[in-house]
Amino acid sequence: MKQKIIIAGGSGFLGSALARTFTARDHEVVVLTRSPKPRSDGVKEIRWDAKNLGEWASLLDGADVAINLTGKSVDCRYTQKNRRAIIESRVSSTRAIGEAIARCAKPPRVWLNASSATLYKHVFDRAMDENGETGATPDAKDQFSIEVIRQWERALEEAHTPNTRKIALRITMVFGPNGGVFPVLRRLTRFGLGGRMGNGRQLVSWIHEEDFCRAIEWLMQRDDLAGPINLAAPNPLTNAEMMQMMRKVFNAPFGLPATEWMLEIGAFFLRTETELILKSRRVVPGKLLVSGFEFHFPTLENALRNLQQRKDG
Repeated sequence: MKQKIIIAGGSGFLGSALARTFTARDHEVVVLTRSPKPRSDGVKEIRWDAKNLGEWASLLDGADVAINLTGKSVDCRYTQKNRRAIIESRVSSTRAIGEAIARCAKPPRVWLNASSATLYKHVFDRAMDENGETGATPDAKDQFSIEVIRQWERALEEAHTPNTRKIALRITMVFGPNGGVFPVLRRLTRFGLGGRMGNGRQLVSWIHEEDFCRAIEWLMQRDDLAGPINLAAPNPLTNAEMMQMMRKVFNAPFGLPATEWMLEIGAFFLRTETELILKSRRVVPGKLLVSGFEFHFPTLENALRNLQQRKDG
């Protein structure tokens, strides 16, 4: 059945992937963005500032699904200015969506709001489903990230939308052929820089772009699923194992490792933070698996081979 789906912050990598998926199913897709432009794929783009109510808010009245992916990229240096922008972009947009839904005569039946699996503890010895331990760890230098996610999810929880099911999407690293980290890691590996990062023991949780979109569709349909949901493939692996798999799939005979001090220098010049690479995230999709969701790409090797074929094709 055709549905009307509103995607806030939908002009980026994940929003574009979802828009392609939904239009292929003949759904009506509206993207809320700061810089709308005409499109030829049937998707309508509407201006919003991710903060204040405007004409865009009326689009939620009668819509079936609201998805909010808004947020300044965390791939930056955590200066005071960037910290404020990271928090405000997430919290303000979530509050605005919540206020708009609260005013609807016919609110969306489900609201999926982005969050992050970085919320879980930096651990090596145990997997984290939705009941896993959360919080900052000094070794991971993740105190700011944890505070961002807690404020983000609190804004979702506090939104008064009694007739709309709410889901916090705790998203892990998403691999797509033309977005996310896959193109970067592929290029580094082919240039001989695909060795372990730091000591290589940190766990990496990830999900294929196709399974990400399929999981979103699954959550839209399952009225019994609400609250935090981990979007992760069921088989996390260490950074060393991931880079070894990259070298195997991309036919790279060697990969130079990067020590922690090398990563710190590189992060400074690339204007990013080493936490994104060095924090251990052993996250598993507890609720998705219990609900019967089946992954097309449960292991990294078959995910990488599929993405390689799509990239080359």
